[in-house]
Formats: sequence, structure tokens, C-alpha cells
Amino acid sequence: MSEPHADLQARSPWSRLGGVEAVRLFPPGEPVAAALAVPGSKSVTNRAIILAGLAAGASELAGILKSDDAWWALQALRDLGLEVEVEGETARIGGGGGRWPVGEAELYVGAAGTLGRFLPPALAAAEEGRYLVRASRRMSQRPIAPLVDALRSLGARVEYAGEEGRFPLLVSGGGLEGGPVTIPGSVSSQFTSGVLLAAPYARRPVTVRVAGGMVQPAYVQITIAMMRAFGAAVEADDDLAEIRVTPGGYRGQRLTLEADASSAAYFFALAAASGGEVAVTNIGSATLQPDLGFVHVLERMGAKVELAPNRTVVRGPERLRGGFSVSLRAMSDQTPTLAALAVMADGPVTITDVAHVRHHESDRIAAMAAELGRLGIRADEHPDGLTVWPGRPRPARLDPHDDHRIAMSLALLALAAPGLEIANPGTTSKTFPDYWDFLKRLGFGVETL
Repeated sequence: MSEPHADLQARSPWSRLGGVEAVRLFPPGEPVAAALAVPGSKSVTNRAIILAGLAAGASELAGILKSDDAWWALQALRDLGLEVEVEGETARIGGGGGRWPVGEAELYVGAAGTLGRFLPPALAAAEEGRYLVRASRRMSQRPIAPLVDALRSLGARVEYAGEEGRFPLLVSGGGLEGGPVTIPGSVSSQFTSGVLLAAPYARRPVTVRVAGGMVQPAYVQITIAMMRAFGAAVEADDDLAEIRVTPGGYRGQRLTLEADASSAAYFFALAAASGGEVAVTNIGSATLQPDLGFVHVLERMGAKVELAPNRTVVRGPERLRGGFSVSLRAMSDQTPTLAALAVMADGPVTITDVAHVRHHESDRIAAMAAELGRLGIRADEHPDGLTVWPGRPRPARLDPHDDHRIAMSLALLALAAPGLEIANPGTTSKTFPDYWDFLKRLGFGVETL
């Protein structure tokens, strides 16, 4: 029987555990110890796919993350008439140079927040075409109006095909006129990134101004760096309050994409919580991804950390330290991870400045509080975060609310609650289809139910 929160339509052919109702987890008999390489970055992969589709000429992207989000991004390019070939973890994409060979299509972005915010601007930047863009049930509940308003102010023709402010969208070609545009930064930096990605195809320069401060500005820095790698001319203030893009388009590239810092954080957390040692061999201080900063939170909890440009090692303490408050605004995807770890600490942990994660794949604050409650753990919700109190979790079947990060974070608690079950384990395919296999490699017992 499928879980009530599962949206199976959003699963791709790269999904795993499609018919599995739950997994039951047992921890290894000793502290977690491993050296491993994590899969490619979701954020970098989806930016690179859209850039390659927009670019003139062919691109080769090595090290892509083969997940649901990437599948739907590549499928959208195929549906738009571009040549797309995937061999192993390498994608070859014949770019359209700002035009789409298929002039009318229905496109599906699944549950991918990045693709949902990046594809409509890329479609609107073309001089012609008419495209219906649909999304998963949950993605259709997430806000899209800030992006639509910004695109319309640049001259784009975007209409709502259903409820105002939500997917589906009807995007008609006609191009972007350019000029100044103001985007609110408090909900998602992806709105800013989406406009920036399309801006080199506007008729005149685009100046993006961010109002109200930006959550996770590091992801906009990643967008700018990748735009420059594809040949765009971008200038930005140090605080990203104003970003200027000169028309000129993109050129196809051969790139090797970096690993995913968000995925690495789960293994760093396992090292910290078990008193073990994990080395991730393909992500380090050279990255722009903000989630690598989670290792410094682990240091506050007593872990020892070694950082090299492309390697990170975390060694866990005898017992995790709590008794502190921390802002995760810059790395809010780690909210569920830290909430799970706090259960095993020696004092409560309060997470702040993450109100925007209530609008992600799930309301991550409410979801974590609810599921920790099922384990007998006290978790107090706040408007912008939560406080988690340490305790002895009792094994239970937990619902990840069809949210990959909730599922992967709750799995960490098998260290303290052998026999813990995670329903709907296939939800991790959104960004990490092989997560449960990685746990097996680390010595966990993983039974499918």
C-alpha cells in the first residue's frame, strides 16, 4: 500500500525501490568508518543541464547526478527537440542556442524546485514557442508568483494555466526585453537564479536587484560561476544586491561537475553520531556549495574536522554536544539532518532562520517535529525553526512526507533506535537514488518491506 504523501508520478526511470513500502534499519555493530565518494551535485547538475540546453553547440557534462530531478531536466530538453545522450554519469547535450526545435510542447518538471524555477525563464527567452509546464502535486503547491512577476516585468509572456500563483504555467515565446527587475530574496534564491540563467538571451542588459535580503546567496554565486563557465558576462556586487548580465548567450562546454555537499552531510553526521570516522574523497573547501559548512556545526557538537580542497574528514566524539542555538539560513537543507542528530546529543539544539523550508518538498519544520514525536522525542516548533530535545527514541515506522531530505535524515536515528522503519523509501530518488545502498556499504542492515 502506498504512503499517503507519496507522489509516484514524480518518480523517474532512475528511481529506486518503486514497489517497496518501507525499509527497516539496523545500525552497524561498531562506529561508522569509511572513505567514500558521493554522487554529483543536484544544484550543479540541474544548472548545467539548463545552461547546456540554452548554449550554442554541444556540451559534455561528466559527473551528473542521476536522480529524478536530473531525469526530468534532461527529458524536458528531449521534449523540446534537443539531442540528449546519457552514458554512465556523463550527459551529452546538443544546445539550441536560445531556440527550441519543438515549438509547442507539454513539459513536466516533477518535484524539482530547481527545474521548476529554471525552465520557465529559459522558455520565455526564446523568440517563439508555446509551452505548458506542469509539476508534481507538491511542486504545484509551492510559490512561483515571484518568478512569474519578474519574468513579466522583463517582457515575458507567462500565464497561469490553473490556480493563480501556482503551476501549471503557460509560457509563450517572444523573448525577454531586458532592463531592471526586482526579485524578493526571502523565499527562494532559485527565483533569482532562474532569471539570471535566461538573462544572456535578453535583447538588452538585465539588472537584477534582490529585495529584502537573500536566503542561501551561495547558490546564486554557484549560478553566476556556472554562467561564466558557459561564456556569459556577469557582474555582481559583493552582497549580490545587484547583478548585471550583458546579452551574448552561452557556448557549449565540456565540464566535470562536482560532488554534492548536501549528500555528503549525511555521512559526516553518521561519523559524528557514532563516534566513527568518514572521509568523503570528492568534496572539500574548494566548493561554493554552502552545505559543506555543516561540518562546522558538527565541530560545535564535538567532532574533529579536516578540510582539504577536494577531501573532507569528520571524526566523531564520544558523545555529541548540544545546548546551543544555530542559524541554518545559509544551509537550510541541513535542518532535518541537525534535528535528527540533536536527539543523540547531551542537550537541546535550537535551529533558527529557516522559515522558508516550510515551503520545500514538505513543511520540513512541521514534518520533523511530527516524526520525532512518533519516536517519543520532544520537538518544539517555532515559526522559523525548531528545538529538539535529546532522548531515547523508540523504534517506529516514520513517514518522510514524500521528502527526500526528511527520509535520509530520519534514517540517521537508526543508530539510536535499531529496527526503525522509514516508509516510502523511494522518495530519496529525487536527489540520491542509491542512498540505502550507501548505508549498506557502511554496515547498516537495510531490510525492504
